[in-house]
Amino acid sequence: MSRLFTLLVAVVLSLLAVRASASDHADPALPAEFDPSLVKEPNITGLFVFPKGDRLILVYNVFRSLSSPPPYKFEDYEFVVYMDLHSQIDYSNSEIRARYGGQVVNPQGIKPDASITIRINNQAELAEKTVEGLNNPDDIQWYVGVRDDPFIFTPFFGVNVVSMVMSIPMSAFPEGQQDWILWGITRKKGSTEILDHIGRGLRTQLPRFGFINTLPPAEQADAINTQAHKSDMLRKFLMSYVAPATNLYDDTFAIRYYDGEPDVCIYTSRYPVLYPNGRALEDDIAKIACDFGDCILVELAIAVGKIYPRPVVNDKPFSADFPYLAEPWPDKPAAPPKKGLSTQWQIRIFIGLVIGFSILILYWLITGWKAKRKLKALGIK
Repeated sequence: MSRLFTLLVAVVLSLLAVRASASDHADPALPAEFDPSLVKEPNITGLFVFPKGDRLILVYNVFRSLSSPPPYKFEDYEFVVYMDLHSQIDYSNSEIRARYGGQVVNPQGIKPDASITIRINNQAELAEKTVEGLNNPDDIQWYVGVRDDPFIFTPFFGVNVVSMVMSIPMSAFPEGQQDWILWGITRKKGSTEILDHIGRGLRTQLPRFGFINTLPPAEQADAINTQAHKSDMLRKFLMSYVAPATNLYDDTFAIRYYDGEPDVCIYTSRYPVLYPNGRALEDDIAKIACDFGDCILVELAIAVGKIYPRPVVNDKPFSADFPYLAEPWPDKPAAPPKKGLSTQWQIRIFIGLVIGFSILILYWLITGWKAKRKLKALGIK
């Protein structure tokens, strides 16, 4: 009995111990009131990669739901875009290509061949840039500033982000380069610890992927496989003892059979740009992701945005000229900070309470059954 009880408690703890941090456009792990380090400035909101003539455009957005004027709190952070230019990518599996843009043949071998590090001042202006591994970095065109949030998702219409836009000549890359593996991170200055990560859009935003958000891509595939094993064990436990919680777990935290790829953005010039082959500003990733199984954004766009039919284009037209993003929305009065735990933590606590209550009931039933057996053995009715 004690071993069973210990196992059940371990299951609950393993569920609640799943990292809640996520590169989430809408919901940071904990509000800043609970953890002052989790301010909005380092929160990544999007990574776009698309060609424009003989140049490759990178758009790296941070600071969700921005509607207030500066000053901000950027000076403690730096933002890095990494590029792996050597790893082999397999495009033969149509399902994997539809979800990820391709399959990295050796995910454990992912490492950057080039990087761009950006520091922003508290006025949301470019303060410093460092380019490594690219030819002729002086030919890169730069923009840093406040722009309209290009995410096609109604709850984030009418708000801004801080955008870092880079227009990189194709001549900056090795001759004949056709395949790119990219990802972005946020970290504090002078630190190697990853605070936030983004690869393919709509990946670490999903609650089930919070645990990979602070891991480099080379470690993510193994971590996902390990989590998948834990996920399967937990699901079997829920089915056996807390069946009503199974659907909630399946919808929110269970690892799917197709989740085993690292979170990187793959772009190849072999095919037209369309998410997840890179990501153009016009791509309706909510619809595309729903087609391959992740429909949370389509649901939330209608339920939270309260607009039907769901808009499939941005709320402002994009510009034909660099930096391509729409002009920013006017500043608004600051909204009061949200109080309480984030949605992810509310769900985790709810599941924990359900499982914990079920453990207590199960413990009470088994203890009563054992007591009755002992009394019966003593001839006491």
